[in-house]
Amino acid sequence: MSKFKILTLWIVIVEMLLILLANGLYFYQNNDSDGRLYLVEARRVIKEIEEQKLEASQIEAMNLNKYETLVKVREFARGEACDNDYLVEEIAGKLYRIEYAEERSSRLPLYINLSLFGMMIVTIIVLVYVHNKVLKPFHDMSNLSYELAKGNLSMPVKEEKSKLFGRFLWGMDMLREKLEDNKERELEFQKERKTLILSLSHDIKTPLSSIELYSKALLEDLYHTQEKKDEALQGIVRNVKEIKGYVDEIVTASREDFLNLEVSMGEYYLSEVMKVTESYYKDKLSVIHTEFQVEEISECILKGDKNRMVEVLQNVMENAIKYGDGKSIRISFGEEEDCKLVHIENSGCNLKKEELSNLFDSFYRGSNSTGMKGSGLGLYICKTLMRKMDGEIFAEMKKDSFCVTIVVRKA
Repeated sequence: MSKFKILTLWIVIVEMLLILLANGLYFYQNNDSDGRLYLVEARRVIKEIEEQKLEASQIEAMNLNKYETLVKVREFARGEACDNDYLVEEIAGKLYRIEYAEERSSRLPLYINLSLFGMMIVTIIVLVYVHNKVLKPFHDMSNLSYELAKGNLSMPVKEEKSKLFGRFLWGMDMLREKLEDNKERELEFQKERKTLILSLSHDIKTPLSSIELYSKALLEDLYHTQEKKDEALQGIVRNVKEIKGYVDEIVTASREDFLNLEVSMGEYYLSEVMKVTESYYKDKLSVIHTEFQVEEISECILKGDKNRMVEVLQNVMENAIKYGDGKSIRISFGEEEDCKLVHIENSGCNLKKEELSNLFDSFYRGSNSTGMKGSGLGLYICKTLMRKMDGEIFAEMKKDSFCVTIVVRKA
């Protein structure tokens, strides 16, 4: 039996015990002779009669509406029939019959029990709903993330009609399809890359062999004339140039689109991406006591991929946090023809000026990155994405700060 079913059983048992306890306390109180309401009211009416010294006729004419259980008070006559329950008490030397009706409050236990049973039924319904609509679907998809982590991307996600998980599963299935597509593209990409490199490596062998032959001939002084030696040297130079061309192709093939960065062009508001960035970094920077300022936004519609723009902003912000002095980071805006400029400026800059030209190259890390983790790809990714979105990004060093400017096309 699952833990939830055991918990449900215990909840039902506890509620049943509470119902029994409530009933037991009620009946115990009502069966206690000192606690019976009609006895209490009978003593009150006797005291009232004695204090007011009422006559028999006045007693029988008393208004008993203020008493909940008492019906009538009259002189007791032995053998006289009575439809109500009664007790006989002596008042001023005479016996009086005090009639009462306990059934006036007899429905109270019924109301109590109905209320308690209603609560128990509602609890059971809620627990069954939680089990069927939350726990059971969650249990059915508990292996989903594990299978995705193992790389099992071919099996589609089972549809779930539950409103609670339907959108989640739809998103997970989209993620699975995206990962599967990326995996297929990566395999195809790797296949093409290996084929290209093998082909280029094979092509390199021919000029290498020629260089080897020319070098061996020159080394063994097989050429007797200067003209032949010059031809051999020219052959070596020619083949070296050819090899350099092949090497450049290999380098280009190794670098070109190695991150497979794709963008989905569209339109979005500047405030949308800035709201995401500001809300994320406001708390993060307050923790490390870095002053964070964002200039007031002049709203405009931009061209590009909103999610990729957020990625670019985050990459630049992370660099500002990592390589700044931690005192302040400021985001401001500018205009240039049909473009919007986003400036991210951090205080502190210990980068060498001559390094600026290489800052956006892949795998390049500046002299200020010593001892810091990183791959040198952050700004390269930013530049690649911005160019694919018909934008640009550049950096400049100021007196006591470092500023990265993102150029975004307006729609």
